[in-house]
Amino acid sequence: MLDGRLYITHAGLLRIADRARCSGIRTVLEKGFSEPTSNRWVFKAIVYKSRASRGFTGFGDADPSNVSPLVRGAEMRVAETRAVNRALRKAYGIGLCSVEELGWEPKTVAQPDLKRSAPAANNNGHQNGNPRLRDRLCLLIRQHQLDANLVKAYAADFCGTPNLRDATREQVETFITNLANWATRDRPALLCKLNSYAKPQEVTS
Repeated sequence: MLDGRLYITHAGLLRIADRARCSGIRTVLEKGFSEPTSNRWVFKAIVYKSRASRGFTGFGDADPSNVSPLVRGAEMRVAETRAVNRALRKAYGIGLCSVEELGWEPKTVAQPDLKRSAPAANNNGHQNGNPRLRDRLCLLIRQHQLDANLVKAYAADFCGTPNLRDATREQVETFITNLANWATRDRPALLCKLNSYAKPQEVTS
């Protein structure tokens, strides 16, 4: 659930295919549409539900303009994943868009009105503010299978605020970048850190 909308994940699609005994998935790089010099990649994926299946085709593209900064430099892998997701959704009649197919929009599209935005200077994406930071944090929690409550506790401590809602946007952005890097490089160490924020349970006799 992101910004009030329900999405499916790549892992979820693969589980559905596995339960349905999918026969195979084939991916092909579309060289004619790809531009390696600008990190633009286009893939075609074909899902075969059975050995006799003619296949369900899906295309996926990725370039620096439509991927999150968190995966910048991995556009080729993102494009292939998006192609596979689209093909799987077609094959198994999944109407929900997948998380990995979501594009990325710059934080600021137009020059903000300073007078209007002043009261929301400390808004970090909750309530009526921009939900992008919250969505990015939710994605990280899903991708790395982290405990959301422990992540929030760690985030508040990292930002030096009583709770995450009181942190500034800049503080939350710094935390998300730190969390993403740590989860990618040393997930076990991150889990150990998060577990330190778990509340001890009372032992009753």
